Amino acid sequence: MRKHWIDNLRWVTVLLVLFYHVFYFYNNKGVFGGIGGFGDGPQYQDVVMYILYPWFMPLLFILAGISARYSLAKHSAGEWFKTRTRKLLVPATIGLFVFHWMVGYFNTVVAAREGVFDGLPAVARYVIMAVSGIGPLWFIQVLWLLCLLLLLLRALDRKDRLWTICRKANIVWIILMGVLFWAGEQTLIANPRPQSPDGLWNLYKPLFYLIPFLMGYFVFSHDEVQEKVGKAWVPLMGCAVVAGGILIGTTFGQDNTSPQYLAGPLNCLYGWLMCLAMMGWFKARLDATGRFAAYMTRSSYGIYIVHYLVIASLGYMMKTYTQLPPWSMYVILTVAVFTLSPLLYEGLRRIPVVRWCVFGETRK
Repeated sequence: MRKHWIDNLRWVTVLLVLFYHVFYFYNNKGVFGGIGGFGDGPQYQDVVMYILYPWFMPLLFILAGISARYSLAKHSAGEWFKTRTRKLLVPATIGLFVFHWMVGYFNTVVAAREGVFDGLPAVARYVIMAVSGIGPLWFIQVLWLLCLLLLLLRALDRKDRLWTICRKANIVWIILMGVLFWAGEQTLIANPRPQSPDGLWNLYKPLFYLIPFLMGYFVFSHDEVQEKVGKAWVPLMGCAVVAGGILIGTTFGQDNTSPQYLAGPLNCLYGWLMCLAMMGWFKARLDATGRFAAYMTRSSYGIYIVHYLVIASLGYMMKTYTQLPPWSMYVILTVAVFTLSPLLYEGLRRIPVVRWCVFGETRK
């Protein structure tokens, strides 16, 4: 029987990613990427980043781990990994040169105006733009790598002993697993060296995201564990709100994606409690589907793949070429990303070759 709460939580989280990127694009907190804010003063709207960033990507990896467990129960490891490669690695490699070079154009346009690309042949510029267009695709690149690591772990534990043990976890142990969440954040490089792979390591955070992915596979794929979290969702959400309030109240204005910030105990506590609270809430109250939910379950992955072109192109042009007040840019960009992204996805998925290259889909 399909667990609709997992589907619902996944697509709702994807929509939160879209919403987050509107504020991320215009932030003035020193967060890498985007086009910058509107002056040096406080931008209180940036609080959206502080609310969402500590937990929404780890939560997606937890859900991916749960889904991996369910899928591997129905398919052989070889079939599963072949499908994962088509759905993840193809869009994150070939898709860069078919679609995401356009995102790369807007990511590099400022550098181009400063003359960085002067003298480079068109082919070289195209390759640079394609690579610069990775953007949110880092998620599916890391996820593909974690799927490969999961197969290695399954080979080492052929009798599924670890998964069986994890079924017995009670709510106290589940909460205490937040220590692993904190330990994962400690793998970031606190002081990345300029012109080194350090920044890329901190951006992708593979060891950190390995932890929630494996938690999803070994722990939260158990019905018993899901029931326990579902029953405790109210106190979990209350504790998460308190922790988040203290975190934001004491750190607002800092770069909330810096290694030091992310490794902080309060950030980790808030992030972990929110992951648990969201799973518990959806398990207890939102385990149903309907026409819209079914559509979003099918389409949210494709919408995630294409949405950042809407953000980067429209967000850049409004800030660079118009005199619109900031509040109107946020409103226009929010409406645009929630309306144009599904339209863009629906258009591209109807083009056979493009559908395979950009979304890893073999048929409409």
